[in-house]
Formats: sequence, C-alpha cells, structure tokens
Amino acid sequence: MPQSRSLPAIGSRCHELRITDEGKIWRIFYHLGPDAVVILEVLNKKTQRTPQAAVKNCKRRLRLYRSNI
Repeated sequence: MPQSRSLPAIGSRCHELRITDEGKIWRIFYHLGPDAVVILEVLNKKTQRTPQAAVKNCKRRLRLYRSNI
C-alpha cells in the first residue's frame, strides 16, 4: 500500500507519495490544487534525505503553477 505524508517545507497542500516497485522506492511529490493534482517531481530516492535540488525544483514548479491559476 502506498504511503503519503505532508511536506510543509515545500508548500501548503504538498505531499510525498511513496511507491515500491520491483525493489525500488519511488517518490512522487505533488500539490493538491483547487482544480488539479500537480505533480511537482518524481524520483527514485535511495537515501532518507530529500535532495536539495528536488526541493528547489518542487518550489519553482509550485510557484509557476500558482502564478498561472
């Protein structure tokens, strides 16, 4: 069963979904918008820490989405 958790460090209504597939653990970072579920980043995470580059990308993509709604 996939696990999801809140990610307030990225923004409000942002979450991380963890999915295990064939021995790999995939992380999907997403935002629950008023009109859509916005996929911010998908990565195969191998450590407990989220890479800073991924966090930066998520924040940038969230800003882009919010500026266009």
